[in-house]
Amino acid sequence: MDLQKEIDGLRRELEYHNRLYYVEDAPVISDFDYDMLMQRLIKLEEEHPELITPDSPTQRVGGAALSQFTQVRHQVPLESLSDVFSYDELRAFTERMDASISSAHTYCVEPKIDGLSMSLEYENGVFVRGATRGDGVVGEDVTENLRTVRSLPLRIVNAPERLIVRGEVYMSKSVFNELNAEREINGEQLLANPRNAAAGSIRQLDPKVAALRKLDIVCFNMQYTSGEEYPNHSDTLDALKAMGFPVVPYKLYNNIEGCCERIDWIGENRGDFAYDIDGAVIKINSLKQRQELGSTAKAPRWAVAYKYPPEKKESRVVDIVVQVGRTGVLTPKAVIEPVRLAGTTVTNATLHNQDNIDRLDIRIGDTVLVQKAGEIIPEVLSVNKSKRPEGTEAFKMPEACPECGAPVVRDIDGAALRCTSPECPAQRLRNLAHFASREAMDIEGLGISVCESLINSGLVGSPAELYYLDAQSVASLDRMGKKSAENLIASINKSKQAGLARLLCAFGIRQVGQKAAKTLASHFKTLDELINADELELMAVNDIGSITAGFIKEWFGLPQSQHQIKLLREAGVSFESTETVKDTRFAGQTFVLTGELSRYKRDEASAIIESYGGKSSGSVSKKTSFVLAGENAGSKLQKAQTLGIKIISEDEFEEMIK
Repeated sequence: MDLQKEIDGLRRELEYHNRLYYVEDAPVISDFDYDMLMQRLIKLEEEHPELITPDSPTQRVGGAALSQFTQVRHQVPLESLSDVFSYDELRAFTERMDASISSAHTYCVEPKIDGLSMSLEYENGVFVRGATRGDGVVGEDVTENLRTVRSLPLRIVNAPERLIVRGEVYMSKSVFNELNAEREINGEQLLANPRNAAAGSIRQLDPKVAALRKLDIVCFNMQYTSGEEYPNHSDTLDALKAMGFPVVPYKLYNNIEGCCERIDWIGENRGDFAYDIDGAVIKINSLKQRQELGSTAKAPRWAVAYKYPPEKKESRVVDIVVQVGRTGVLTPKAVIEPVRLAGTTVTNATLHNQDNIDRLDIRIGDTVLVQKAGEIIPEVLSVNKSKRPEGTEAFKMPEACPECGAPVVRDIDGAALRCTSPECPAQRLRNLAHFASREAMDIEGLGISVCESLINSGLVGSPAELYYLDAQSVASLDRMGKKSAENLIASINKSKQAGLARLLCAFGIRQVGQKAAKTLASHFKTLDELINADELELMAVNDIGSITAGFIKEWFGLPQSQHQIKLLREAGVSFESTETVKDTRFAGQTFVLTGELSRYKRDEASAIIESYGGKSSGSVSKKTSFVLAGENAGSKLQKAQTLGIKIISEDEFEEMIK
């Protein structure tokens, strides 16, 4: 077969299946078959890179990182809409339309997606540029990030010479929940809502990061076309759908009553949409009538957005339960009588922490006012104390973890209570994933999904139990064959010699991260020396203060920690430090690494700096001694230049370490 024909055929087939899967939700082949097609195309393009095109399905993984976004002036302005907040205001809008338009007119009603508005440009059917709305006139070029959105067609059929489409990039609720679950496991700050998550993802300078966020898009307007002229907005949506775009669902009505019924339906069913909805859009359908009506300086006259008010309803608190999250934080929740809010049935509402409970004075049996914060998380707003039954008691958080019975402590910098046990069942997944992570024991092949399988199968209950696994048991897990199991066991065994610094980091002791673990390992040399040190000896170590010293002694004093150490010792895990300082030429000096280094990985360069007694930091300040800058260095380099900090190249760095 001709090579070019095979590549073109694979691209057409993959885009066809992309459309069925991501746009029409009707796949006809398995994920495995799709992956085989993709792997074949990747192989051919790797062998013949001169045949790679920007619209190839292989380019959706993200290209090279950018140093900044360039500005784009929109050919057609991306206007915003005027908001209405009641049906009386909506009727006033339709009355204006009736007075302004002499002929018959219809309204198009669509859900208003709560995402990030984009302009999408196509030339001869090929996606060439995408830009954010910005101020409506000038936006930012985010083309490379948009290429990673799999529901966006990179090539369209039956296309005009030039086409501009307006769409809304969003993160689906399911992806948002998955991402937050993973961030919770990793101890990272949770994302506030899907819209903010989508906005942050599409503005990543590294498209590979955007690709991992699994964004989607839905299109709602044809901004410009050099081809066929369409009489109505609904005709343009149908044409876009035929070209392969995911388009917003719409309904047409001749009167205000029909519009209001549709708005009610969207509001009642918004929980069933894949994306968040913050309102409904009502538009004149005729494009000619729109042109006659025109726009004000701020918004078109022919459309408004009906914004749903935050829905608040009363319910009764049946119970208050305390859940332990994957990071050990105890969170109180009110179990309430079922109530319908923002399209979903709510049975629980967060109470956040003891301080919030005390502020509200909320008790079991109280009648409370509930709403969805940001249309996502149900929360209690207030207590109707006039309906409080007699005999209720103030609620207090437990002093011991409800999952494992270990003591709980209050965060020094907040109101959260946290379980102190390294063997707490609620924290198993997070603890196991952290123990195996790259900055800790660096166990290759032990990602989140494998950790979940090990825990769910009962093979592992705590990190130390990893060293008692065998290949035969691991091979019995789903999606884990004999070879993969053998590789995992080999990686686990290899980690026994990772050294004291990595082990201390893997323990997850509060305020003992990578840097503090290395400092402690360099000072004490063995785990037993560290365990036997008192708080004064710990505080004598550079950068270890009284609070961190207290956390260290507290952790080693727990029976659960002592059990873990016993298992690790018996398994043959090294408790000795591998940290060595060649000399102290960098003592008292702090380095910041930025950009792409050609000769070292970041962690390799940091290890070299530390081996000469120096420190590496992630941020530039007046205390920074040197900034080691590689290619495509960004804001850190600019800040260093502003502060007058010495900037060195890799050549200069190598001279310093000779």
